[in-house]
Amino acid sequence: MGRSCITFAPGHISGYFQRIDGISAQTTGSLGAGIVIDKGVTVEMREASEVRIEISDGSMDDWLIREVLASLDVTAEVKVIVDLPIGAGFGMSAAGLLAAYSAANCVFQLEMTAQDIATAAHEVEVSHGTGLGDVAAATGGGLVVRTHPGISGVTTRLYPDDEFWTISFGGISTHDVITSHEKMEQVATAFPEREPATLEEFMENSLSFTEKSGLLPPDLLPVLAACKAAGVPASMMMLGNGVFAVGPAAENVLKQFGEPILLHVSRSGPVILEENYV
Repeated sequence: MGRSCITFAPGHISGYFQRIDGISAQTTGSLGAGIVIDKGVTVEMREASEVRIEISDGSMDDWLIREVLASLDVTAEVKVIVDLPIGAGFGMSAAGLLAAYSAANCVFQLEMTAQDIATAAHEVEVSHGTGLGDVAAATGGGLVVRTHPGISGVTTRLYPDDEFWTISFGGISTHDVITSHEKMEQVATAFPEREPATLEEFMENSLSFTEKSGLLPPDLLPVLAACKAAGVPASMMMLGNGVFAVGPAAENVLKQFGEPILLHVSRSGPVILEENYV
């Protein structure tokens, strides 16, 4: 008899950020704010004598799951369902890491705490240059404000009921941006001084950052202009070639440019959906 577990971890859309370099992976990360979303990554894992990985979406490489299994020195059969594109600003790599570590912890009864799981996932993200603050945010739900780097940097979680709509034109290399000293200097000067206390303030901060950061792709200019003309709060997803916008009116505006995706704020971080003996 072996164990199997199905876990889910939510994605995260960052509105703005600032890289902080520490003396270790745990003191390296970012400040900023973003929304934890109700779409993410589902992982089904069962004990096996060798590693076998099946991923529903070809945009996600299996290195991430292999990294998790290798770091824990376990072998498993793993099926992964990715709700949204990788590398497009939806925090799917962080979601995949959190879901995979949670599943391995459940299957192999490793007795890792939620903090242990977050610490391990954050270390992989930072060391591979796939993210800076997504793991810290996605350990819980809400609109998240992070004022310190690392997994303990979250100071505020708000839970707006508003619907969000997003449109994506593909990815931006997170690694290329966050490892560029020049880009990170410009990002630091664009970082908002005011901490948001409401969704409205978060969207204002995000748009201001987008306009000043030097990261805005030309594709997104007409989309943001149309949102502004319609009075729809909107900003660029950090880091992805896409826009997220608030409220029901956003759907019709974004529909002019492609197929919008409906999102809501997640109420929780990683969860175990099912646990079985097989």
